[in-house]
Amino acid sequence: MRKGAATREAIVGRALEQAVALGLEGLSLGPLADSLELSKSGLFAHFKSKEALQLAVLEEAIERFRLRVIEPSLAQARGRPRMEALVRRWFDWVEGEPDMRGCIFAVTAQEFDDRPPGAVRNRLVESQSAWHDTLARVAADLPRGGPAPADYCRQLVFELVGVSLAFQQQAQLFRAANARVRAEEAISRLLDDAEEAL
Repeated sequence: MRKGAATREAIVGRALEQAVALGLEGLSLGPLADSLELSKSGLFAHFKSKEALQLAVLEEAIERFRLRVIEPSLAQARGRPRMEALVRRWFDWVEGEPDMRGCIFAVTAQEFDDRPPGAVRNRLVESQSAWHDTLARVAADLPRGGPAPADYCRQLVFELVGVSLAFQQQAQLFRAANARVRAEEAISRLLDDAEEAL
């Protein structure tokens, strides 16, 4: 990897770590440059604006999520095994690494949910819509009696996302030791019901 590309990758990686804790709006080019032992002008050589950095961070998160959560899970058998793999890896993502705990998408959604359309908000909406579409396609194969109707799948996705947000709040805000156990129990009940839906 060329030095410029390696530097850019390091900037985006560090910014992603910070964004999980501070949000995309909390990113500041000066402190970010200091943390990487770069000059502010050196950082600006890679990202001409805060929005450009925010978009790069969001794209990095989307790519990591695809590689860590979506692709390995879609390799599982259709139906419940595939959905369970998606949810398990999704929860692993929320738990994160010791220096990056939480879900950048949940954090960013709270920041940008009431903003007017713009590059960052639009990309976030696009990425999360695609994730919900993936969950809905997998949900269609859950009922033992045949493919689930689209409206049923969308309702199930709504409830799955609700459990994930509750899990993040319990794990992050309340530091509840049993947060994942409770979330997995809620998911298990939803999937039990889905298998008998038709």
